[in-house]
Amino acid sequence: EVVGQVNGLAVYMLGDYSFGRPTRITATARLGTGKVLDIEREVELGGKIHSKAVLIIGALLAQRYARDRPLPLAATLVFEQSYSGVEGDSASIAELVALISAVTDIPVRQHLAVTGSLNQHGQVQPVGGVNDKIEGFFEVCRDRGLSGEQGVIIPQANEVNLMLREDVREAAAAGLFHVISVADADQALELLTGVRIESIDSAVNARIDVLLELAGQYAVGKDEHPSRK
Repeated sequence: EVVGQVNGLAVYMLGDYSFGRPTRITATARLGTGKVLDIEREVELGGKIHSKAVLIIGALLAQRYARDRPLPLAATLVFEQSYSGVEGDSASIAELVALISAVTDIPVRQHLAVTGSLNQHGQVQPVGGVNDKIEGFFEVCRDRGLSGEQGVIIPQANEVNLMLREDVREAAAAGLFHVISVADADQALELLTGVRIESIDSAVNARIDVLLELAGQYAVGKDEHPSRK
């Protein structure tokens, strides 16, 4: 379990051949003005769809936790050791979970990987390449030794797209690997943290209260500075 770190899933294309592999997504959070910084976009490695997805995550956070107050938060998101372009919105769940983990210091389970898009209301939307993504994470887990805890979280809407290899199906049937579908962000958060959503929400709100108090202290200090009297 690690704070602010999630196993996302990506699909790579080589001509007519495609394969999935996990990618580490990390987040940091601190006192700020409510902006979620997409490092991929800042260095021009993030495409427009991915940038749109990050903005949607920021809107979702504000809608959920700061409807009647400022969101005194600055956060950053990045795909670690990614040296090529990042595009698409399938990392939205992973990025949201990484952000909330960074805000609350609630650790994320690293034996699970996740893929899925989100809308502004936290509903999980389908993504492409779901079979490649599951098989890619399965291969990593198999090579390191299947523990019975490992698995992939996918959108419920992608259940109809599942056409997994026989070895993946056999491992799932034996309880050595799991494919779990979710319909909303709350379900994904609970699975990836092992914490009930009510406790997660309470932790986020408590952290925002602390940051608001800090922001107020800094504002008072600024107003009292001699150069501003």
